Amino acid sequence: MPKKVMKGVVVSRKADKTAVVRVDRTSKHPLFGKTLYSSKKFYAHDEANSVQEGDTVWIMESKPISKLKRWVIVTEAQANQA
Repeated sequence: MPKKVMKGVVVSRKADKTAVVRVDRTSKHPLFGKTLYSSKKFYAHDEANSVQEGDTVWIMESKPISKLKRWVIVTEAQANQA
């Protein structure tokens, strides 16, 4: 089964080797057709501490790294292979 890959924006870099990534999604209301916007924050592992707040990154699911971290920041090339 392939791993999930999502694109998001880094909103926090306060913890060491961890980035909080906000993933925005859009969907249409089933009856009225209005576009609905929702977002969710994910804790992602960043081994090299290479990203900054405001960067657009790809995250891929992984095995649990800590209590909240289940995602890893990957490059766009790695995201396209998954």
